[in-house]
Amino acid sequence: MQLHSFFNSSTSYRVRIALALKGLPYEYLPVNLRKQEQRATDYVAKNPSAGVPLLVDGDTQLSQSLAIIDYLDATHPEPRLIPAETLARARVLELSDAISCDIHPVNNMRILRYLQDVLRASDEQKNAWYQHWIKEGLTAVEELLARHGHGPYCFGDAPSLADCCLVPQVANAQRMGCDLSTYPRILRVYEYCNAQPAFQQAAPSRQPDYIQ
Repeated sequence: MQLHSFFNSSTSYRVRIALALKGLPYEYLPVNLRKQEQRATDYVAKNPSAGVPLLVDGDTQLSQSLAIIDYLDATHPEPRLIPAETLARARVLELSDAISCDIHPVNNMRILRYLQDVLRASDEQKNAWYQHWIKEGLTAVEELLARHGHGPYCFGDAPSLADCCLVPQVANAQRMGCDLSTYPRILRVYEYCNAQPAFQQAAPSRQPDYIQ
């Protein structure tokens, strides 16, 4: 398998966590988003979304992090990251979607770049935008954990897709200087995950294209 990835991409980070949890080896192919390499003609031919991650598994080319993790669950089901049981599956997807649909899309690099380069938002305005959506989104995630979360991970004693989504989002929020002190459940899960080898292996600082 090959993974087209950028060290600081939270969506790539999700997939790296899933691959590490499943113990799957892969070739890391860096795509520098800061240099717009994802828009190169040969790359867009592989991934029309012009983003990362992109997983290549034999003749299969698959983009979108949640689709990739679902594919990995189907092709390499141990350990399972999306539960089979109906309600458990729904809870994991509910929290994962709260991050991947409500927080990430409005705060990723291309949106922030558009705010700055096209709409001419100041750094202060851009940061206010980012922190607003982090606050709205993580408030919901914290409440979901309060209602349904249990165990050291989001949902029990084993990691799931929810943890794959939560850890990169928290890491990005910390990097952007957001105050996360009002989210104790989120931080507890985040700190526990980051003490586990698979999460450490997937961290941005451990990737070959890492830039300080």
